[in-house]
Amino acid sequence: MEKRVNQIKQQLSAQNYKLTPQREATVRVLLENEEDHLSAEDVYLLVKEKAPEIGLATVYRTLELLSDLQIIHKLNFGDGVTRYEFRAEGAEHHHHHLYCLNCGSVDEIMEDLLGPIEKQVESEYNFQIVDHRLTFHGICKRCRGKVEDPKKLYSIKLS
Repeated sequence: MEKRVNQIKQQLSAQNYKLTPQREATVRVLLENEEDHLSAEDVYLLVKEKAPEIGLATVYRTLELLSDLQIIHKLNFGDGVTRYEFRAEGAEHHHHHLYCLNCGSVDEIMEDLLGPIEKQVESEYNFQIVDHRLTFHGICKRCRGKVEDPKKLYSIKLS
């Protein structure tokens, strides 16, 4: 973790920002919970345990800064909650997600499944793709069998 914190400190410094204690606390919470796709409120509650003096606005500003500097990604799975995750080091593209409409869990697909489609889009539409994101909405393996009509659940979630 220390290596990653130092890398982030260097990224901030390169853009004339400092890794303040509040920013560091936020970064550490994100690193400790990297697989959880935390919301700003989730991050705030966890940071508050480590640094009780920190305010929600500070956490929001830190998340915005990290997002603007492309250290983290903002994610929205259509449920009205913005979540955050670290940008994968050295990855050419963002990875994909499986969002469960029943329990709200988020699983990751690390393989880049869209390579051939990207080439086709670039060729047919003369469009240079820089990145892409793909989210599948459905019922996770933990909830399968518990949900009678997934399509009905999806229409309810969209309302």
